[in-house]
Amino acid sequence: MVQPMRDEVTGIGFKELMTSDEVKKELSKEGTTFVFVNSVCGCAAGKARPGLSIAVDWAKNNNAMPDNLVTVFAGMEKEAVTEARNYFTGFPPSSPQMALLKDGEIVHMINRMDIENNDANSVANLIANVFNKYCKKEESENA
Repeated sequence: MVQPMRDEVTGIGFKELMTSDEVKKELSKEGTTFVFVNSVCGCAAGKARPGLSIAVDWAKNNNAMPDNLVTVFAGMEKEAVTEARNYFTGFPPSSPQMALLKDGEIVHMINRMDIENNDANSVANLIANVFNKYCKKEESENA
């Protein structure tokens, strides 16, 4: 039942993490890692995943892509989700939820409340602003 919801996210370049060991490995990497806590709820379907897709397209075109894109699925791989949330210090669990980590430390959180009160384009703008602030790569002089 949830496979299309998984495919929607992995289809735009997110790596799905299924175990706590995979989460530890990916979230402790150097650089920026954007974590999407996927969900079956309506705001994930109508706002979070479409907004995520728009923001990733924007980031690709604006040299502001995080180094790593990963996802866990709330209610499915419980150990993986619990491990991811261990990195979200100071933020209550919610789903959907999006976190940007830098060198394994959280630098920005987008919670369900930020998502459910907006439309997909507004969610995309929230994400794009985070990518622009923390992930923007400077254009090379030789480019």
